[in-house]
Amino acid sequence: MRAILLPTDFSKNSLNAINYAVELFKEVDCQFYVLNVQKASAFISDDMMVVSSTTTIYNTLIDAAKKSIANVISNIKTKHNNKKHSFHSIVDYDNFMDSINQMVKKYNIDLIVMGTKGASGLSRILFGSNTVRVMRNCDTPLLAIPSECEFNALKEIGFVTNHITLYDKETLKALKDLVTISTADLTILHLTNDTNSEEYIHNHTFFDLYFNKVSHRSIETEREGILNSIKTKEEYDNIGMLSIVKKHHSFLEYLLKNFTEEEIAYSCQLPLLILNKETL
Repeated sequence: MRAILLPTDFSKNSLNAINYAVELFKEVDCQFYVLNVQKASAFISDDMMVVSSTTTIYNTLIDAAKKSIANVISNIKTKHNNKKHSFHSIVDYDNFMDSINQMVKKYNIDLIVMGTKGASGLSRILFGSNTVRVMRNCDTPLLAIPSECEFNALKEIGFVTNHITLYDKETLKALKDLVTISTADLTILHLTNDTNSEEYIHNHTFFDLYFNKVSHRSIETEREGILNSIKTKEEYDNIGMLSIVKKHHSFLEYLLKNFTEEEIAYSCQLPLLILNKETL
C-alpha cells in the first residue's frame, strides 16, 4: 500500500493536484495524508476581532483548517467512492518544510503531490514557493501538477537525462511505479552528443533492462530551451508527464540555472516528477 502526502492551502491549484493524484492512483491501494500547515502570521487582525475570549488564535486556526480538510475529503469520497483509498486529515502549526519532513518520516511517505501555479504580469507567483522548497529540501519524490492540468490517462512518460550520474533501481523506484500503474511507455530524452561515454552506455542498458516499453530519443537544446523543445515538436505529443533526478550538479540544477523557477512554472504544462539521487 502506498503512502502519499497531499499538502494543501485549499487553493484551486492544490485541490487540482489532489484530484490528479486520486485519479492517477485509482487502481492502487493508497493511504492519502491531506496536510495543511498553519502559521501564526496567517492570522490577520480582522480575524482576531471575532475570536471569543475563551478561544485561542491557535485553536481557531486549527479548527477552521480541520473543517476545510474534512470538506475536501468528503468531496473526494463523494466524487470517486474508491474503496482502495483511505484519507487522513492532518493540520500542523509549524514551519512548512519542518512539517513536510516530519510527516514524511512519521508516515513513511512514498510520494508527495503538490500543485504549481502560473500567472502573468504583476500577479506572478513563483512556481508555488512551497513547491520549490520541497523540490530543493526534501528527498522524497515529488510530483508537481500545473494548475490547469487535468488528469488524462498517461500514454507516455518522458525521463530527461544528461548522464551526469549513473542511475539505479532505488533512485528510479517512483518512476518505475508510475510507469507500471499507468501502463505508460517510457521515453528517455537524452541531452548528450556523446553516445560512447561510459555513463551513457551504462544508463542506456539499465533503462532497457529495468523498464518495459522503453524508447530512446536525443533532444537538441543548444539553441532552444528544453521545455520549449518538448512543447513545440510533434514527436513529443504523447508525453503526458516529465521526470528528472535531483542531485548536486544534476539536470535539475542545470534546469534551474537556465530557466528561472518562474519560467519552469509558466512554460511546463506537464506534471513533473522530481526524484532524488543520494550523494555518496
